[in-house]
Amino acid sequence: MITDSSSKSQFLTIEELEKLTPSVFTKKPASNVSKHYTHIPTSDVVMDMETLGWKVVDAKEVQARKGVGFQKHLLVFRNNDVVINGDDGDTVFPQILLTNSHDGKNAFTFTAGLFRMICSNGLVISTTEFENVKMRHMGYTFEELQLKIKEMVERLPLTVESMNKMKATEVKEKEALKFAKKALTTRFTEDQIKVFKIDLKQLIKPVRSEDEGNDVWSLFNVVQEKIITGDFTYKMGGKERKAREIKNFNQDLKVNKELFEMANELF
Repeated sequence: MITDSSSKSQFLTIEELEKLTPSVFTKKPASNVSKHYTHIPTSDVVMDMETLGWKVVDAKEVQARKGVGFQKHLLVFRNNDVVINGDDGDTVFPQILLTNSHDGKNAFTFTAGLFRMICSNGLVISTTEFENVKMRHMGYTFEELQLKIKEMVERLPLTVESMNKMKATEVKEKEALKFAKKALTTRFTEDQIKVFKIDLKQLIKPVRSEDEGNDVWSLFNVVQEKIITGDFTYKMGGKERKAREIKNFNQDLKVNKELFEMANELF
C-alpha cells in the first residue's frame, strides 16, 4: 500500500495532496445528500490530524466517472514519534487510515494499520480490539477527533502483543500451504479458484532474507505481499498467467483486513 523506504516518513505537502486527491478539498457536498448532512471537507480533518501529530504519507481516490470531486478517498497518516522497535530489528510504524467521501455514502472511517520498514509494506489491522472508528458528518468537532485518535493510540500495546504472538507461534509447511490456499479467497472467487491451477509454494516463498522463518508473522507478511503485489503465477485454460497487482484501495483494504483475521486464527 505504501512505498516509503526511508527511516523517517516523507509527508505529503498540501500541494501534493491536492494533486493526488482533489476530492479531499471539495468545498460543498454532492447535491443529493440528506438535509441533515453537515459538510466537513476532509481537508479540515487533515489539518486537525496534523495538530495531533499525524501527517499524510499517502493518498488515493476512487476514479469516478460520475460524482467527480465527491468520490471516496483514502488518506494514510503516520506519526514519526510513534514507532514500534522489535527485538529482531523489525521496525514498525503504526498508521491511521482515513476513508471518506462527500456524496453522503460514507462516514469518516478510521482504521488502524502498520508500516514495516523491512519491506516498505503497509498492513491493515483487523481484530476485535481494532474495529473501525467512525464519525458521522454531523456535529464534527476537534475534541471528538482528538478523543477518537487517543483511543486508537491507547490500543497500540495490543498491536505489539498481537505481533509478538504471531512471531512466537511456529507454523509447519502443511499449515502454511493451507493458509496460502485460504488467502487466495481474499482476491478470487471460489469458482475462479476451482478452475485454475497454482503452485501454493510460491505464495509462501520469502522475497527477502528478513522474512525467512517458520512463524506466523513471517508467513503472514510473505503471503500478504504476494497477494497484494500479484507476485505469483497460475494456469488457466492451459495458459500460464501472471497475477496483477491490486491497485484499487477498496480491494487492498479488504484483502489486508481478511488476511490479518486469517493470520490471527493461527494462534
